[in-house]
Amino acid sequence: MSEIPQAVITNMEEKNIDVGLTSRILHNYNAGKYDNIEPVQVKDIPRIDGEQVVDMTGDVTLRLHRETAEARVGGMLGHDLQAANFGRAEGDELVFGKAELAALGMHLLPRVAYGVLNGGSATSYADYKKNAKLDEALLDLLGAEFQQLAELSRGRAKGITPAFLQPDGTPGPSFLELKMRSLLILALEYELRAGGDAPKLPDPAAPLFQMTSVYNTEEIARTYDEYRDSPMLADLIEATGIDITRAETGVQPLLAAYTHSEEGRPKRVFTRAFGREGETLPIPGGHGQNFQVLRGIYRGLYERGKYFAYIGNVDNLGFTVDPASVAYLALSGKEAAFDFSFRTSVDVKGGILVVDQNDRMNAADLGVAVGKDEVAEAESKGKKILFNCATGLFNLEYLAGAIDHIIENLPVRFSDQDKDAGKYSQAEQVTWEIIGMLDDFVVFGVDKYERFLAAKVLLETLMTSGIKLDDPAYPTDDDPTADLLGTAQKLHAGLERKLSTVYGMKRVGDRWIPKSADELRGELK
Repeated sequence: MSEIPQAVITNMEEKNIDVGLTSRILHNYNAGKYDNIEPVQVKDIPRIDGEQVVDMTGDVTLRLHRETAEARVGGMLGHDLQAANFGRAEGDELVFGKAELAALGMHLLPRVAYGVLNGGSATSYADYKKNAKLDEALLDLLGAEFQQLAELSRGRAKGITPAFLQPDGTPGPSFLELKMRSLLILALEYELRAGGDAPKLPDPAAPLFQMTSVYNTEEIARTYDEYRDSPMLADLIEATGIDITRAETGVQPLLAAYTHSEEGRPKRVFTRAFGREGETLPIPGGHGQNFQVLRGIYRGLYERGKYFAYIGNVDNLGFTVDPASVAYLALSGKEAAFDFSFRTSVDVKGGILVVDQNDRMNAADLGVAVGKDEVAEAESKGKKILFNCATGLFNLEYLAGAIDHIIENLPVRFSDQDKDAGKYSQAEQVTWEIIGMLDDFVVFGVDKYERFLAAKVLLETLMTSGIKLDDPAYPTDDDPTADLLGTAQKLHAGLERKLSTVYGMKRVGDRWIPKSADELRGELK
């Protein structure tokens, strides 16, 4: 604390800034601890080899010696693989295709927990200028719908805002209601598939766990109390006996902004926010802080019999539990798995899968670490470009044991900012930089419109909702990278697939409504 004057500490405390964490990062920076952190440099684009990079959009085959398969998953099931007739026997091997993986993954659901990274408020998400950068003409066309949804979103935690607009123009359920519903439907299906003879195991795919922030955790908790009686959840909670709204929560602290790099060293806490002397600026420290914030939850889940944990962003409607992926990771014995979607014509920025300067697989930003010409050359050689979906599935035995090492070594990166609050720098950790730290993981190549229906700005939510797709004024272009209409059509088709399957909805007239637990049971039998 000696590096920060008491008056500054007092101001930080008034703004709910974590003084201790801010001070440790500042001390480490000035001591040179972060000096050896290099930007990711691209050496190559990895090939889909069927081992470390697996195409999950087509046929998948995993072969294992029977004893290896039994050793890796028999204990998780509570009985051996042979007794349950999992996998096709070929000599001493068991062969798992996609159907066999999905069936096995369904039986492994009691060993799975599902977590969301909530992020901050939806104010930036609904900011007019930020949305206009996507496409002003589209924003003008959807102006009325934008204003309607923006008024429901500004100042609220993003996860509890409407995830889409109904065909009749009314707000749909929230991102978190849908995620909770998908978990309860999986629990219902597990009950039907596993039958009454299943050994006593933890609740399937529960509990929901989450990282909130000091700004939104109370609002989210109040909303979950209301969700318990929601038409989306109430009868499924009763049918499964799982109150999915009782989430296990870690609250992300706020950091203070630091002085801009042009002010040199030693770096200090930034104390001129909005031109007011002595004023600090509270900012989040990135989703990579989840490993520190959720450390106790990860370890507790493992101690209670959970072996796998999903984590992903709250605003991705494609982020749901995939039983086949769970089974693949379990059988492989690897540390983690990550979803990367195959590049489409509109994917011109974001993190892509690369081989870095240390010959390790990593994620690097397209347009920053790797140029578009390099991507074009790689594609001309038949290589597939894979975009990070910000979805991870972790082996909890590995994560619980390695988490202190991860917290200590996950890169802390400083970036200079010049905004209304002034010129300052911020420290962030990115969750997915863990990829470069792991020794043994698998990447799943997935369909973008199935697994990555993300909404970084509200306009993307309206595109996914399918609003005015038949309007002749909807922006399109001969250049496929500017074809917003074609992209919106695919996003909307993806949404409808998800609503009618994993989210258990049906369209009645111009509205999507939840199917009852009895309806779902009838369909699942």
